[in-house]
Amino acid sequence: MKKPDNILIIGIGNNGRQDDGLGWEFLDFLDEKNATINLEYRYQLQIEDADLISEYDRVIFVDATKEKTDNGFYLKPCNPSEKHSFSTHALNPETILHLCQNLYNKQPKASVLGIEGYEWDLQIGLSNKGYSNLEKAKKYFKDTVLIDYL
Repeated sequence: MKKPDNILIIGIGNNGRQDDGLGWEFLDFLDEKNATINLEYRYQLQIEDADLISEYDRVIFVDATKEKTDNGFYLKPCNPSEKHSFSTHALNPETILHLCQNLYNKQPKASVLGIEGYEWDLQIGLSNKGYSNLEKAKKYFKDTVLIDYL
């Protein structure tokens, strides 16, 4: 059920692959805080998500990243792009925005929160360093981005 605030946060990942679950863990944190924000869990983004995000003014995609970050995470704007991979089973946030814009003539303000991860084996549970980065991202969001929603 859609909550009144027109913000959607999509957590991308798989908690059965260690730090790949960082996006879901971030959503669990927001859910526990009873945030008045719409939350969606995804293993991967798919074409249908363009329809989903067309209903929102703001979208934040949260995912684990293998990129080296300055503070254990980054928050950056997400702009539409036609980039796509060989398979349409896994699309990046920029492609979903592009589809949303072209199919539904809507372009929500979008950002990507990338939380640096380190371990990707078939195992439940975050690595110690991944967990530490998650805590940094949660604190940042709680203190700045989501202060009015928690």
